[in-house]
Amino acid sequence: MADPKPSTAGQRTAIAAGLAAAIAIPSEGVKLTPYWDPPGILTVCRGHTGADIVKGRQYSLAECDRLFTDDMRAKIVAVERCQPGLPIEVLAAFSDAAFNLGPAIACDPRKSTAARLLNAKLYEAACRQLPRWDKASVAGVMVSLPGLTKRRALEMDLCLQGARAAASQGAAP
Repeated sequence: MADPKPSTAGQRTAIAAGLAAAIAIPSEGVKLTPYWDPPGILTVCRGHTGADIVKGRQYSLAECDRLFTDDMRAKIVAVERCQPGLPIEVLAAFSDAAFNLGPAIACDPRKSTAARLLNAKLYEAACRQLPRWDKASVAGVMVSLPGLTKRRALEMDLCLQGARAAASQGAAP
């Protein structure tokens, strides 16, 4: 388990990034040429999406590393902004989920029970919501994808470590 009280925001981000990367990198793999993922989103490298992708272009591994680092850091910052002070493992798990799905899972209580539970500091219950987010729209139908099911289980396990540590330290109900 990570140090529950890193001394600076930069240390929190670095630790969360390392923990999230341990889930994201094997889950995403790396593809140096852009491809369409199952829901039909143009993707390259380790899950990078966006208008900056050039179809047919070959990306270098160094470019992919930079894109991944920048993308993951942005998601950690977004989750930290909407849910400040989360236990580090909870932050990492929800940052990986936000990297994969977008920040609504952690940040939008209108769309996400997990976000409502995080707001209430009910971390264990929030962690247990992660497996519900294993679906994607494929040909207009929401289906569970085995890779997402596995990824959400890894996130939940990491998240529960942080939730339980926080509860044992009296930081959360």
